[in-house]
Amino acid sequence: MAALYEGYTLCGLVQDQNVSHSGIQGIEEERDSDHVLVTHSDRCVTLYKVSDQKRLSSWTVKQGQTLTCSAVFNSQSREYVVVSDSKVVRIWKEEDILLDKAFKATVSSDMWKVHCVAGHEPVVLFQRGAVRLLDSLLSAPQQPIEEVLAQEETIRWSTNIVAETQQCVIFTTEQKGEHFLYLQKLNPNSLLRYRLEREEPGLSPLSFSASCRDRHICLLYLYPNGHVYQSVVAVRSLGSEDGAQALPLPRTLLLALPVGEGLLEAASALVLDEAHAAVVGVPHPSAGAGKDFLCIWNTNFQTLQAGKEMAGKIFGQLWSFSNKLFIPHGKTLSVIPFECPKSSLASALGKLKQAKTEESQSPACVPSWNNILHGDKAQPSRVETRKVRVTRRTQLTTILTIDQILELIKTAPAEEVQREVEGLLSRSDLPDLQPSVGQLAAVLVSRSLADPAFYSHSTLAQLVHTRCLCHSVCPDLVLLALERKDYFLCQLCLQFFPDIPEAVTCACLKAFISVPDVDVEKMNLEPESISFMETLISRQHEQSGLQNGFSPKSMEEDQSDTVSDQQSTAEEEKKKKKAAAPPGHVCPVGLQKAVLLNEVLQTAYSDTFILPHLKELSSQHVVLFLRYLQFLYLRYSQAPVSQMEGQRSPSLTQVMDWMCLLLDAHFTVLVMTPDAKGLLLDLHTFVKSQVKLVSELGKIEGSLQELSKMKEKKDVGQYSIEVIELF
Repeated sequence: MAALYEGYTLCGLVQDQNVSHSGIQGIEEERDSDHVLVTHSDRCVTLYKVSDQKRLSSWTVKQGQTLTCSAVFNSQSREYVVVSDSKVVRIWKEEDILLDKAFKATVSSDMWKVHCVAGHEPVVLFQRGAVRLLDSLLSAPQQPIEEVLAQEETIRWSTNIVAETQQCVIFTTEQKGEHFLYLQKLNPNSLLRYRLEREEPGLSPLSFSASCRDRHICLLYLYPNGHVYQSVVAVRSLGSEDGAQALPLPRTLLLALPVGEGLLEAASALVLDEAHAAVVGVPHPSAGAGKDFLCIWNTNFQTLQAGKEMAGKIFGQLWSFSNKLFIPHGKTLSVIPFECPKSSLASALGKLKQAKTEESQSPACVPSWNNILHGDKAQPSRVETRKVRVTRRTQLTTILTIDQILELIKTAPAEEVQREVEGLLSRSDLPDLQPSVGQLAAVLVSRSLADPAFYSHSTLAQLVHTRCLCHSVCPDLVLLALERKDYFLCQLCLQFFPDIPEAVTCACLKAFISVPDVDVEKMNLEPESISFMETLISRQHEQSGLQNGFSPKSMEEDQSDTVSDQQSTAEEEKKKKKAAAPPGHVCPVGLQKAVLLNEVLQTAYSDTFILPHLKELSSQHVVLFLRYLQFLYLRYSQAPVSQMEGQRSPSLTQVMDWMCLLLDAHFTVLVMTPDAKGLLLDLHTFVKSQVKLVSELGKIEGSLQELSKMKEKKDVGQYSIEVIELF
């Protein structure tokens, strides 16, 4: 079931004379999930770090000026954007102290709001319904702005979401009691207009919330009579450019909330996921009169999942970022963590098997066969079982539960986190380790990404070693390890994760091949893979003989075919010296870097998906990687036994496949690169030797098939000589 956890105060509220308003215009997520930007309705914008409940910076406009929309953070330029007095756009950076000295631009029409989604350019919505990208607007601030809305039509709510990589501005309007929904898609521009179905006469929606799921935009809206409706619009339908005619918008009743005797005045419903919605300002069904509750409802089964009483007046405002609800009430702005597990009928009815508490973790009293067969004679063993149960229960009371450890990870030092997680993994009474490991890894990675000072290498490595993790469970783990240059953890993930995407594999390859050998040599990597490379590099191989279809002598003969017969004697001597100690026999990278590259070679991939990412490698890195693959090929060709049993090492087939991938992705660049000319000639020799080897193997296969077809003579006798001719 969904749960609301103990909250904490982010800041106090400075309320206006109108006590029905909280004094907060809006809350927007900043650089990450642990930083929010709070816009006060008077003249102030404040940056907070949520986990520390700390104000980092604050900016205020001059007396007489007012902020008319909530400030947003542009993650592309690392700047803040806000609108003052409806016509002035203000842009500043975190280090700016005075807001009045920052960049300002006055536009020709009143603005309603500025919206910004992480990774995308801010969008400006004007009060008359027009939409402009911020950069386009600032290039000509006094450009004429068209009027999209009718004369008496007014915007009531708006937001901005990304649907199928395209920005879409969504806003609702009201005109003479009618309510409309507008969907404005950018690049290319298209506009759709829908008419909301009428509710009871005189009732207007109190709140709206939008989300994008399965290529559909889902709109959730709450009426004063407690009815919560959902309307769904397909993203593909946004191709129409006719926004003048209002299309009917079908709706579905999700919830019929209890409102008591009157109607709701200050309430809000917010989408949490596809099956849960948070509602504030609605009476609790079992708490009697009063509207000071925050509740989570399951919209699939219309059940109340969690409720929390909020002290003081509720203003009908609610925001959600990264499993945290932000709610102003009374004189404070509170942050309340929540959890919404996957919806099912069992969880909705409260019948889903939950994590065991300390009391329920004690072993059950199982009837003994002795007791069944001999009756009272088995009484002493039953007493002994009870004593063991009490003793174990006493011991378990000092052990933290998984939920307690998850909360501990969010604030505790790395040493304490490591100690508690190690103790948890060593317990034998955990019913199912895999979900617990996934939760621990997700919370650890989330905190490490948000807090640069926190990183627990040993704990993450221990979780990966459990083999209960995969990339899809914790997709940011490998990228975090690359960011922190924790190449040992990267190596473990490449070994144990079966579902690493091709983009992440290439990111690891680029990081491994770019890091200096000096830096890698200082790190501790997996001993077995290091042992293999030490054996491969240090072993002295004989240079004579044809092995695996290739030898340096044949390589020299093949290369001599491409050289002119009229070379000077000095050049021939030089080539003989070069053939005596070919560069391919020297590993072009350090031992530790070679170990990391071997992990990449053994990672599963699809040719179609990996080729576009391989093209991002520079020509210098491609040549270096090809030289390393050449080194592996030569070693394997001359000493196949170097691929020792029981050691983790790439196969010859994997080496050849990666050669082909690199050549396919960078063939044109390699042909035009002078340093790669000799390397390409060597690789050409490899291909010829492999073709020759396969041809000879084909002949042997045919001969063996003919032998198997020959009829065996039954009466051979004690001694016989047979001659078999192979053609």
